Amino acid sequence: MSDIIEGRNPVLELLRAGRSINKILLADNVQRHSVIAEILNMAKAKNVPIEFVDETVIRRLSFTAASQGIIAYVAPKEYVTLDELLAISKSKNEAPLYCILDGIEDPQNLGAILRTADATGFHGIIIRERRAVGLTPIVAKSSAGAIEYVPVARVVNISQAIEFLKKDNVWVIGIDMAGDTEYGKIDYRAPTAIVIGNEGAGLSDLVRKRCDTIAAIPMKGNISSLNASVAAAIVMYEAFRQRR
Repeated sequence: MSDIIEGRNPVLELLRAGRSINKILLADNVQRHSVIAEILNMAKAKNVPIEFVDETVIRRLSFTAASQGIIAYVAPKEYVTLDELLAISKSKNEAPLYCILDGIEDPQNLGAILRTADATGFHGIIIRERRAVGLTPIVAKSSAGAIEYVPVARVVNISQAIEFLKKDNVWVIGIDMAGDTEYGKIDYRAPTAIVIGNEGAGLSDLVRKRCDTIAAIPMKGNISSLNASVAAAIVMYEAFRQRR
């Protein structure tokens, strides 16, 4: 079964990344310049069929209500294994650097985290198979195309995934307001995986126990916690800063 990817930039990144696209639907009233012109040219060069339809067809098919008049039917993005994540790090000749998501449910959050992961050079994301969002069309739209470049592993058990990484000498850092170390004092140049908890409940007890260290993001103000994707971005950019 095909997935629907919506929006001009996500569709353009699909083409750039060489994903297999079954066909592209374009509203016949969309002006064909700028990004749309680039999509049309690239689709023609790659022999991707384009079907021009009434805008009402696009609106009916859209999951996000932000299709910008274009959707693409693609084969679902394949998840990678933990072994493949480690191989990706090795191929880059860099110490492993991953982000583990312990039950993120909001597709906007996952999309934003994928986008930041791409910007900061993270080698991959690890998500939970159940009670968590997967790689949906809304996630693809929210990632602004980053979903095409960031490998994602989906696992049955986050705690077991952590133990797997630790056996390969990856240091696992849980991010939580109750942490006893500031996130900026962690050495992210070593093989590292950061763990971001669920939007409401935070890190689960078992996952917290599996982490090597729990680190906090200091805050000043009346709000006691940060949005999950914001917390992830803060730590990711610190890792990026240290590794530059």
